[in-house]
Amino acid sequence: MTSPIIVALDLEHDLALGLAKSLDPNNCRLKVGSQLFTSVGPSVIEELSALGFDIFLDLKFHDIPNTVAQSVKAAANLGVWMINVHTSGGSSMMRAAKEATTGLMDPPLIIGVTMLTSLSEKDVNELGIQDISNQVVSLASLAKKNSLDGIVCSPNDVGSVKELLGKDFVTVTPGIRSSNSSKDDQSRVSTARNAIENGSDYIVIGRPITQSNNPMKSLDSIIKEIS
Repeated sequence: MTSPIIVALDLEHDLALGLAKSLDPNNCRLKVGSQLFTSVGPSVIEELSALGFDIFLDLKFHDIPNTVAQSVKAAANLGVWMINVHTSGGSSMMRAAKEATTGLMDPPLIIGVTMLTSLSEKDVNELGIQDISNQVVSLASLAKKNSLDGIVCSPNDVGSVKELLGKDFVTVTPGIRSSNSSKDDQSRVSTARNAIENGSDYIVIGRPITQSNNPMKSLDSIIKEIS
């Protein structure tokens, strides 16, 4: 079975590459986000792909439809496995993102970010949103309507999304923490085991692995937890 774990390489380039070399592509995929991609550019995708990893390019595109489409096309040409866009960009933007991969022999998954797991109820109230979970389900429905492959959401929202939109609609869940660890800057968190039991297809894990004294041991521990 393919591992559901995606290790978030939110690190400086040398640290990220060193960590990747210590991990096994059979046990995890890798996420490249804004920090790493902005610091070194597309070359990091080539370096990590050469190690055998599938890459989730986490740049959360959110712009006018044409700009997002061209960005998705450029990312797809890098050979990444997954790309995300913000669902709040609307239907035209999401359709443009998906259509940008039409005709590719091995198109990446296109998933929509719903509500960031760092946002609390108080945070979204300030944005004029009354209920996070309802907003997630609404944005997830819009994503599926516009042919996205799935969404990014809190592990706590996966059950509702799967029930409404079906088990084949991909759910990617950050905010993974052990029961006794710090939340850091996350608000809506879950353990890896609970996320998988709720139906998460992929769990994104950063600091519990990347800031561990023994990243390989921490990864192995999480694999055992969800097995």
